[in-house]
Amino acid sequence: MKYFFLVISVAVISCCSAKKTAADDKSSSVDVSNKENADTSLPACVQKLVDRFKKEEKQNPPRAVYRYTYQNKTVYYVPAICCDFFSDLYDAECNLIGHPDGGFTGRGDGSMSDFTQTRTSEKLIWKDER
Repeated sequence: MKYFFLVISVAVISCCSAKKTAADDKSSSVDVSNKENADTSLPACVQKLVDRFKKEEKQNPPRAVYRYTYQNKTVYYVPAICCDFFSDLYDAECNLIGHPDGGFTGRGDGSMSDFTQTRTSEKLIWKDER
């Protein structure tokens, strides 16, 4: 039993330091704090979310915000900060609508299992480049 917990601990630590998604590999970024480069259609609440992330300690993988079209609506996706955490998906009014991935199983909260397959129009809104 002691070895089981050791193996699980090593797996979790490895996951947190090495996990990357396809979204993490995107190199383009818009820093919404710079008004000249800001997307004028960005909701104020998403800007507040970015501002909050900027005040936090830098994460690995870095914090990021993506905009997608999902079920014919604009949504904002915030990837999980580590292995067993959920990602967050917000609607255009910044209401948390679910957790499409992450968590212990990697499948999120199960409320939108089709998100990864059906989302379109990916745009990186902001990524912590510190």
